[in-house]
Amino acid sequence: MSKYKVLIADDEVQMLMLVSSYLEKEGYETVTAEDGAEVLSRWSQGSYDLVILDIMMPTLDGFAVCRKIREVSNVPIIMLTAKSEELDRIRGLKLGADDYIVKPFSPKELMARVEALLRRSNNFRPQKHVLELGDLIIDLDGHTAEVKGNRLNLTRKEFSLLEFFFNHQGQVFSREQLLEHVWGLESTGTLRTVDTHIKTLRIKLGSSGDLIKTVWGVGYKFEA
Repeated sequence: MSKYKVLIADDEVQMLMLVSSYLEKEGYETVTAEDGAEVLSRWSQGSYDLVILDIMMPTLDGFAVCRKIREVSNVPIIMLTAKSEELDRIRGLKLGADDYIVKPFSPKELMARVEALLRRSNNFRPQKHVLELGDLIIDLDGHTAEVKGNRLNLTRKEFSLLEFFFNHQGQVFSREQLLEHVWGLESTGTLRTVDTHIKTLRIKLGSSGDLIKTVWGVGYKFEA
């Protein structure tokens, strides 16, 4: 089955990347925007199953964007904000938002709200949890990967690193960014930890190890 496609908007780049990572880890396709005008531009260029809007954005705030989208579509909309005032929640809901989530929130809470909205939209379909690229197959449910039919003996962190790279093909990440996204903000790992895991992962991937490219002076990227 095809993936759900979600449009995410937030002017905080770190939050934008985190929300995108949460969704992509669960098999969703994401498109991101950092301000209201960019949201509407992205909206006009594609078809989406769900929209997540931060309220406080430059150019056009989330309320204005929600109003514009509601003029032409009934796509499920979640308002995402640091504000918790009742009047803001009521305003968003009156403009057509379907749900409201206040920062900070847990990945589980976000996914529960996303899945609940998609079910209510009568367009719910099981997510495909197998990713494929040439000889490389990643089973998200089984937490396994194989190349040319041969199961790879990956550690939990190696698998997480491979999954993150797969979900962000073509994007360059510094070692600091990889440490943050894969190991977590509270990690005690070092930049050397990232290099060591990438070296080991390349070896285990065999012929597919070339998919992980070194961008000298910057970091790494995953590219077919």
